[in-house]
Amino acid sequence: MTGTPWVSLTTDYGLADGFVAACHGVVARIAPAARVIDVTHLVPPGDVRRGATVLAQTVPYLPAGVHVAVVDPGVGTDRRGVALAAPGGLLVGPDNGLLLDAADALGGITGAVELTNPEWLAPRVSRTFHGRDVFAPVAARLALGAPLAGAGPAVDPATLVRLPTPVVRRTGAGFAAEVLAVDHFGNVQLAAPGGLLDQLPERIRVGGRPAVRGRTFGDAAVGDLVVHVDSAGLVAVAVRDGRAVDLLAVRPGDVLSVTDQ
Repeated sequence: MTGTPWVSLTTDYGLADGFVAACHGVVARIAPAARVIDVTHLVPPGDVRRGATVLAQTVPYLPAGVHVAVVDPGVGTDRRGVALAAPGGLLVGPDNGLLLDAADALGGITGAVELTNPEWLAPRVSRTFHGRDVFAPVAARLALGAPLAGAGPAVDPATLVRLPTPVVRRTGAGFAAEVLAVDHFGNVQLAAPGGLLDQLPERIRVGGRPAVRGRTFGDAAVGDLVVHVDSAGLVAVAVRDGRAVDLLAVRPGDVLSVTDQ
């Protein structure tokens, strides 16, 4: 990578403590010219699926750089820390499935290493704060142009942990799909590709409730459900001037039906 070094941070650290600032500080001390983009630090604690979804849907719009993600309930165990190379950038974080969808979004994995080189890590590595002591210092060195191989030995990409594939299945009357995420506005994103809506009429049902198939929120009456293709190209459910998650009473991992009757 040439030009301005870029690092992005995606975590479940929240904003009430000094965890995020410590990671910024480590990057700044090693790579003071690097610019850091905070994607979010409000991933629900330990929710690897949500972190993976946010990361994968965001990295295609960030500058080419090093993307650090830390949603790591297995910190301090024998889970590996890894760095992955893809045509569109580098990814650094735990080997727990968090990084792989983002790697796919950046063109697919072209190289992977385990983070074992002590010269790239903090002098003393905490068992509970690898974001500060492992992932941030590795990312800073990579942002400066250090070779991926310097971080540690190569890893066979086939051995990397993958999250289970979300449920998406066709039914006689439409389809059923897993709730992938719920955003700040209460919109419910499904794992289904937007093209599955093409087979359905304007008037449909979602989780047994009446809804309309529309292009945007304003295609429904106030308080009504609208099913549309969201900015990530996936099926999403919203309520005009309301919160779909409250009306449908679902959460990530639930399976929701979208049918023509």
